[in-house]
Amino acid sequence: MLLAACAAGLREGQYAKDGVRYRVVAPAEPAWRRIEFAENDLAWTAKGSGHLISINATCKDHGDPSLEVLTGHLLIGFDERTLTGRKPETIDGRAALRSFYDVSIDGMPAEVEVVVLKKNGCVHDFTYVSPRGARATQQATFDALVSGFTQEASP
Repeated sequence: MLLAACAAGLREGQYAKDGVRYRVVAPAEPAWRRIEFAENDLAWTAKGSGHLISINATCKDHGDPSLEVLTGHLLIGFDERTLTGRKPETIDGRAALRSFYDVSIDGMPAEVEVVVLKKNGCVHDFTYVSPRGARATQQATFDALVSGFTQEASP
């Protein structure tokens, strides 16, 4: 049973990998489908809509950059990035930064919302990608994922 608790994966709202555990409110199926997405712990796509939500924890080799710098790293690969808004907030008792961008992905216009926080030696990032002008349709799902996040003691 102890080995199962240490294995990476999502079980009953709790994700565990490499010595970090956190809880999230996963998007509801069947409207959302879990997918594998490079360099992310968890990712989901809303069926047939072009919306993507992901979360990742990095607990090694990240140094101590600012939340703004960490946000910038998450936008590598998006074209024509334009910051449209930014606001500080508190998530799981820690300072976080929520940023909004208009971007282009392979020539297609999109919106990206990124939330970044640091806690207990880890950087946690949440990303929501939507077709331009359609972010509001799944905003509540992304907000539930972010607001339901809690990092737990190591397994």
